[in-house]
Amino acid sequence: MNNDIVNIEPDPNLRTWGWVSYILHLVVAVGAVLPGAQASVVLLLVALLIDFIKRDDAAGTWQASHFSWRIRSVLWAGVLYLVTSWLWLLFLVPGWIAWSLISLWFLYRIVKGMVRMNAGRAMEG
Repeated sequence: MNNDIVNIEPDPNLRTWGWVSYILHLVVAVGAVLPGAQASVVLLLVALLIDFIKRDDAAGTWQASHFSWRIRSVLWAGVLYLVTSWLWLLFLVPGWIAWSLISLWFLYRIVKGMVRMNAGRAMEG
């Protein structure tokens, strides 16, 4: 008979790394929404690197969904910025509108993730 105690709680450091990543994403997202407050792309790359490195450590926990959520958010925002970038070249106002909508969507996703992480809940989908 095996009486070993197995710790099923995820590593508390994962939560800390998750918050560090969310805060870096939040700084970038707010910077994208507010004129003149552009945050460095370096912050976004650092956050994305954290997410890619720590995602495997979080496998099998509710926190894994948050790492994937942030990665998907950045990748989708990047694709959307790229697809709509021609609007900036041809028309300034539509480009600004597209940038604003994508930035607000990205900010929404980051805040939604932060709220769910604070509640200890996994991200859906």
